[in-house]
Amino acid sequence: MSTQAPAPTRREQILAEAARLFAERGFHGVGVDEIGAAVGISGPGLYRHFAGKDAMLAELLVGISGRLLAGGKRRVGEAAENSAGPAAVLGSLIDGHIEFALDDRPLITLHDRELGQLRESDRKLVRQLQRQYVELWVDVVRELRPDATEAQVRASVHAVFGLLNSTPHLGHSSILPGRDDTAALLRRLAHGALEAL
Repeated sequence: MSTQAPAPTRREQILAEAARLFAERGFHGVGVDEIGAAVGISGPGLYRHFAGKDAMLAELLVGISGRLLAGGKRRVGEAAENSAGPAAVLGSLIDGHIEFALDDRPLITLHDRELGQLRESDRKLVRQLQRQYVELWVDVVRELRPDATEAQVRASVHAVFGLLNSTPHLGHSSILPGRDDTAALLRRLAHGALEAL
């Protein structure tokens, strides 16, 4: 018996289309009516779900930062329960970030271009969540590379994020190798970068 993922809610559909459109045309280049049309409801109908475009952008960027952190904590916790060593924990963190980098390419573009559009409080929350996510990685890499300085470890972790988050620049999905091959390539590159530390 196969279990299918539940169908996305209307709210999730709106957010997915908003992310795609904002990434393609910029936050200011997309109107509420266009987002509504993309999900088959009137622009004003969106206001039953969100206060406006600003709220959508905040939920997208705060949401993905929160999901990355929660996923990272879950992976570290599972590794601890299974008495996995730091190499296995790092491998799991890399795999989780690769899933994000391949599945949420519009959100990477959106973060790069539109983070400054958030209200200050939302921007601070995104940065706080991101710092906590970085710390998960730094702790694991420091275990693996105790001879490296903290500055070297932090620089390496950020460099790996840059490498993995480059997926929006790899071209259209149709010209990339298959998803599994792309994931395997990113995995090798990430591990190689950290082994060079």
